Amino acid sequence: MHIGKAIRMERLINRATGNCIIVPMDHGVSVGPLEGLEDMRRAVNEVAEGGADAVLGHKGLARCGHRKGGRDVGLILHLSSSTDLSPLPNAKILTATVEDAIKHGADGVSMHVNLGDPSEARMLEDLGRISGIAEDWGMPLLVMMYGRGPKIQDQYAPEVVAHCARVAAELGADMVKVPYTGDMDSFNRVVEGCCIPVLIAGGPKNGSNKGFLQMVSDAMKAGAKGISIGRNVFQFPRPRLMVQALSGIVHAGWSVDQALEVLGKE
Repeated sequence: MHIGKAIRMERLINRATGNCIIVPMDHGVSVGPLEGLEDMRRAVNEVAEGGADAVLGHKGLARCGHRKGGRDVGLILHLSSSTDLSPLPNAKILTATVEDAIKHGADGVSMHVNLGDPSEARMLEDLGRISGIAEDWGMPLLVMMYGRGPKIQDQYAPEVVAHCARVAAELGADMVKVPYTGDMDSFNRVVEGCCIPVLIAGGPKNGSNKGFLQMVSDAMKAGAKGISIGRNVFQFPRPRLMVQALSGIVHAGWSVDQALEVLGKE
């Protein structure tokens, strides 16, 4: 591995455990000033002090979320965008470059690709090009990969998620973020078919803290190398405590009950 990439990866992944907690905050482009992200600097500070390994967002996050103090946290610059106002919200287009990430002091870059969308070919072409540029610069690449399109009836189906993870690995990603398939056995097969670290997404805010933490615990037991979860973290009343609870599961192997004690309620 390129020494620059190795150094940057160590800023995103816990050296002691090999796992990571990434908190995406890229929602401002897709849905606007979502609850919990109105003040980006405060949001970053909360999850950083809770023990997050990295935050992820667009160029605005680097500019508006920089705190000039407090616990250090890795930065992943998101390169692709779309809005929910678009008639084609699943068609992601590049709005930043690897060079932009370097200029903004980022430790990694990320892209979002929706397999099955009518614009899949362009998104895959973008991924192939960006992965090559990222490799040249020694910049870690996280790919958020989902199955979303007319031919896909269930984006959480194990065969769909496994295909998504494998595509990311084949086209040059260093880490991939996919939905959890719903059970440990099927998710373990996803992990076994992918030679790069697999992280789980959180999806919409979960109504049950216990159910959410159980999902994370099961995914880790099935071989996940961490999480990339936004709304279930920054929309929790005390995000710092949620990150501490998640850190216990991801980095220390806590049980769900131990993590719930940190939150103080179910």
